[in-house]
Amino acid sequence: MNKDIATPIRTKEILNKYGFSFKKSLGQNFLIDPNILRNIVQHADLTEESGAIEVGPGIGALTEHLARSAKKVVAFEIDQRLLPVLEDTLSPYQNVKIIHSDILKADVRTVLQEELADFKDIMVVANLPYYVTTPILLKLLTENLPIRGFVVMMQKEVADRITARPGTKEYGSLSIAIQYYGFSEIAMIVPKTVFMPQPNVDSAVIKITKHKQPPVQVINEDFFFEITRASFAQRRKTILNNLQSGLTSGKEKKERIIYALESCGIEPSRRGETLSIQEFGKLADALYPHFFNQ
Repeated sequence: MNKDIATPIRTKEILNKYGFSFKKSLGQNFLIDPNILRNIVQHADLTEESGAIEVGPGIGALTEHLARSAKKVVAFEIDQRLLPVLEDTLSPYQNVKIIHSDILKADVRTVLQEELADFKDIMVVANLPYYVTTPILLKLLTENLPIRGFVVMMQKEVADRITARPGTKEYGSLSIAIQYYGFSEIAMIVPKTVFMPQPNVDSAVIKITKHKQPPVQVINEDFFFEITRASFAQRRKTILNNLQSGLTSGKEKKERIIYALESCGIEPSRRGETLSIQEFGKLADALYPHFFNQ
């Protein structure tokens, strides 16, 4: 077994060898605790037949643990300075493919067709760059890729919002968007002390298992998400006020919004955070004819 990359001593050796300095703009925080990495990989339930997608491999700390568990790892790295480092640190593993690309701009579907074409089981496992956690997750979820789910690390505060349930102060349009695509739960909390450099906040690993079918069937997905975003625009406002100000021509259509709310059994005085995804689904469908002339 090769020496783990993710120890403080080995990480420092690698960084010194390449004269690497962290870029704040890329949200680079490297894990220096092999036990936590083993734990993350365990939550992904990989087999020798699995493919793993990683975003932001850094110096390869998580990548090598994935390479030991999965049949193949495809990792997207945006920072060109890390390519020679990864070539070096991951040289013992023949089943890793590094793609120099910004995941947000990458054509992930084509990459999967080229690199993981015959894989029946694909998981996204990553320590996500904190400043783009949400856009990355939403991109990979909305593109309807052939993946089983995600085990990803992020700021604890974002993890709390993603996994929040109705009636809590963390619950919002992000919670609903993720819930639409999969079941999410917090798998573990990761203290800030196990990173180099140390971030200001603790992290959490969340696991998202994709639904085969969304929990609500709606007439128009885009409109459904527009309704949920509008409903949370100002948390202190009632759902009626938020929909009036958040929807195009909402003010002129106040009576129709009230009618739609009441027809769904939703009091106009309720706040967005009290509605379940099912209620939002019903509401979006009830409002749809009033905002789009059939």
